[in-house]
Amino acid sequence: MKNILFRRLVVPALFILLLIPGLLVAREIDGVRLPDVLTIAGTRLVLNGAGIRTKFFFHVYVGGLYLQTPTHDPAAIIAGDAPMLVRMHFIYDGVSPEQMQNGWQKGFRRLAPHAGKELQAAMHRFIKLFSVTVKKDDVYDFAWIPGKGLEVRFNDKVLDVIDSFALKKVLFRIWFGREPADSDLKEGMLGL
Repeated sequence: MKNILFRRLVVPALFILLLIPGLLVAREIDGVRLPDVLTIAGTRLVLNGAGIRTKFFFHVYVGGLYLQTPTHDPAAIIAGDAPMLVRMHFIYDGVSPEQMQNGWQKGFRRLAPHAGKELQAAMHRFIKLFSVTVKKDDVYDFAWIPGKGLEVRFNDKVLDVIDSFALKKVLFRIWFGREPADSDLKEGMLGL
């Protein structure tokens, strides 16, 4: 009797729950749960991959890349003018605004040393967004929304939208370029 009840009620209910995207499924890395699906500007994005940003043997944040269609091609991601998002979920407690700003500035200088005035202005505007000490479980989202720009969120609050595709490409090269800031994080977010 119990076996029949299990097969007729419990198994179909579990099957239905598994069909609802994102309800029960999430990837966990170093204690951080990343959802398998996010929606930005009405577009459904799926988790392409995730990894840990390490600096001097410290785990700094879990990074996740969300795309409409998963890919392992970093050049397509960098050049892509399609909705996409990188999530930085911090696991290190106490990253100062100066450390955040210096890190971005170093990456931009390395990857765009001869940037024109418009790109320089966009990079400067971006760097100034990092004005608080980042604590454990704080989250930054960097969403490229075609026709709108690069939307930067901190703990789900929109800080700015910067309409610069050149900025998006340089930013994504920091993670996915030939010489990324962290090659293990790159591989993880590419799903390799």
